[in-house]
Amino acid sequence: MKSPRLAVIACAVGVALTFPVSYARAQAAGTATPKPSRADSVLLGRILAAEDRRDATDAALSPETVSANPWLAPFVRRARARIGDARFAGRDSLGALPAPPVYAEPAWRLRFRALTPKTADCAAIRAALADEAWPVRLRAADLATATCAGDAALVATLRSWLPTADARTRARDGAAWQPAAHALVALARVLPAEGEGQVARFSGHQSHWVRVYAARAAAVVRDTQALRRLARDANHNVQETAIDALTALSGHADDAIYTEALAATGYQAVRAGARALKGAAPSPELRRALVRSAQRLRGDSSETSRDARLEVLTRLAEVADASVAADVAALAVDFDCEVAARAAAIASAHGAPTLARCTPLPRTLPADAVRLALGDDVRLRVVMAPTSGGGSFVVRLRSDVAPVMAARVLALVRARFYDGRAWHRVEPDFVIQGPSPDDNEYVGHPRFLRDELGTVPHARGTVGMSTRGHDTGDAQWFVNLKDNLRLGRDYTVFGEIIEGIEVADGVLEGDVIARIEVVGGR
Repeated sequence: MKSPRLAVIACAVGVALTFPVSYARAQAAGTATPKPSRADSVLLGRILAAEDRRDATDAALSPETVSANPWLAPFVRRARARIGDARFAGRDSLGALPAPPVYAEPAWRLRFRALTPKTADCAAIRAALADEAWPVRLRAADLATATCAGDAALVATLRSWLPTADARTRARDGAAWQPAAHALVALARVLPAEGEGQVARFSGHQSHWVRVYAARAAAVVRDTQALRRLARDANHNVQETAIDALTALSGHADDAIYTEALAATGYQAVRAGARALKGAAPSPELRRALVRSAQRLRGDSSETSRDARLEVLTRLAEVADASVAADVAALAVDFDCEVAARAAAIASAHGAPTLARCTPLPRTLPADAVRLALGDDVRLRVVMAPTSGGGSFVVRLRSDVAPVMAARVLALVRARFYDGRAWHRVEPDFVIQGPSPDDNEYVGHPRFLRDELGTVPHARGTVGMSTRGHDTGDAQWFVNLKDNLRLGRDYTVFGEIIEGIEVADGVLEGDVIARIEVVGGR
């Protein structure tokens, strides 16, 4: 909803509700206003910080600020709107921003889209397994079923892919371990007896990426023994995949394994274990394991552990009794208000009346937020590792819509947070996503990044921030490989590819970012 008072102020001072693009461009067009003074910049920093804290009471957001500094009106209005409305429904009232570049689709994506479970018969799948583009080939393998067991050429192709499991390097248009991984699961569907033999072989593979697919294949052939081994794997993603599969096959017969997972350091494994324990028989041992897990996760002080923490508390709510009420009450003092509220409710329900007390972790405005908000043009070059096909693409930060998020991403780039990490989610007709410290969507930077929703559409080539709910940015990027306009309601666009989109189109699961460089701006 628009604020009538702010609208009156804006009209009274004649402020256009648009945002700076850059002083250099404005000066060239003859429309530049005097460069803000140091005091002006400090005040803008206060406005951005108040928005980032979601603090509508800060004096920097007052009408007096606008009347004394008309050029700040759009920043104040935007801050108040974002604070007052979690989904920022009034974003269109702020005026349009420059549109992202427009990119044609790669030709292979049409062939990818043509492969669907309803339309792709064995002949179409067999032909697509020989496509020149690996995303199409892998998609074809994923669609092969037992109905194709008699197609000797199709089966032979899948078998021929298995030796690539040990490949660690791929050419730009090639693949490494990915064909073997997809073929393994496909063979489990097409020829279950053969697939079961391959599960035994690949379950001990040195690559955790391959072992994840071994767990998926084990689920297809219902190999619970392999899944039990993989559920105790050293890699948290393998654990998660195996636990999810085992839950569906053996249920509570493997509660001991799920309980062990509560002690994992990977949040995805903890969450999987807690989910698998839904409906488990209450016991003192289970209660203690859940309490210990909740205590340890709080000690991590990671905001992005929220999903795992809430899942653990959900299980505690099912099995808690008076014996753990005091321990749960202590968990109601937390940096995460959602977690604190859940713990307080559980303790109160079991004889320990408790009020939630949460003290959110302090938030400091990133150093470059003000200059980015004022229009500095900063570009980042994402350089892919030579072992992942090499190449690079350049992202221009959209600080006109998301200055604080852009500044936080820039700080992480300078801290080398992304270097050497992988794109762990690849959906060739949707997005690529990453990197994560643990190659998983539940594990991100320990401090949330706030949403900065705006009018820039999620068009092909734009870069958005991964979240697991409002204001829960985990520092993972997702690159829109096609127009995904429906994402605009929930996800912030903080950048756009301006060069090298074909490299982003060619990313395969597990491809590694060698480094991200600042190539534009200061």
